[in-house]
Amino acid sequence: MALIVVTTSPRVAPGLLAPAAWQALTRGRVLTGTPDHPYLPYLGEAGVRVEVVTPDPGALARESRTGTVVWLAAQDGDEDFMRAVGHAAISLDEPPEIEVVPGSYDLPGARLLDLVQVMDRLRRECPWDRKQTHESLVPYLVEEAYEVLETIHEGAYGPPLREELGDLLLQVMFHARLAQERTGPERTGPEGTAGDGFDIDDVAAGIVEKLVRRHPHVFAEVEVSGADEVGDNWETIKAAERAAKGETASVLGGVPMGQPAISLAAQLLRRAGRAGAPAALAGDLAPTAGARLFALVRETQDAGLDPEAELRAAAREYRRRVQQWEDASDTP
Repeated sequence: MALIVVTTSPRVAPGLLAPAAWQALTRGRVLTGTPDHPYLPYLGEAGVRVEVVTPDPGALARESRTGTVVWLAAQDGDEDFMRAVGHAAISLDEPPEIEVVPGSYDLPGARLLDLVQVMDRLRRECPWDRKQTHESLVPYLVEEAYEVLETIHEGAYGPPLREELGDLLLQVMFHARLAQERTGPERTGPEGTAGDGFDIDDVAAGIVEKLVRRHPHVFAEVEVSGADEVGDNWETIKAAERAAKGETASVLGGVPMGQPAISLAAQLLRRAGRAGAPAALAGDLAPTAGARLFALVRETQDAGLDPEAELRAAAREYRRRVQQWEDASDTP
């Protein structure tokens, strides 16, 4: 006979099972070693009787020789227990057939739910995580962003980039978790309106709405001739969004002035250039070192290059040469 192992995902709402899993649950005696398995109430409502037993690998393997037994695995997969069942089965003269039936599958992005749960627990139980604020996390947010940038510049697009993106994602999750704590009744505004709290779902919903709104050529009936027209539409839509919020209509509205100076100058020039600002506005700045640097940024952009990337490449080359000089200096 056979042992059928039905697995479920903790990232899928309880009760949602694949047709093959429902069929498996009717083929024999159904057992589980997890008394608080979240699927038990739903299976009970569907008329599936599940017996909660003390996990016994040998007994389960032996019973599966004479009849079909269905094991509802814990949501962590019961890996150690199932490994023990496998060892017990192959030690029998006539081992049962063991079949694994996935009851539910993770959708793309489902592991983000794990991050939500981990972040919630850290915020409750870790002294360091519990005392953090938006302000205290700022240095880590900047640091992690630059580490992603460094990894890309090094061409480490595999595991190193994945790890650095995870560290950056943690910062987004952390800030959203802090904001979530401001959604309680004590944080509401006048007349019972919500305060400035939000959660990670609000963050995701906001960027989804923005992407859909700014890509009418994908999500609506707008037709474009190429990437340049996409960029023009993007800026037009952004201007309309700023106007709807009552923000300045300046083409430079929304440019973060706290960013590094080279990228700041490049973005200001890029924005102003798209709006048709006269080139002379950047040509007669006060004769300072800053003005000379600004002019060099403009010249670099006019040449079709990214000034931030160019300076960074030069800095990396300088670092390489200094390291070579140090290595040569250490040679006896």
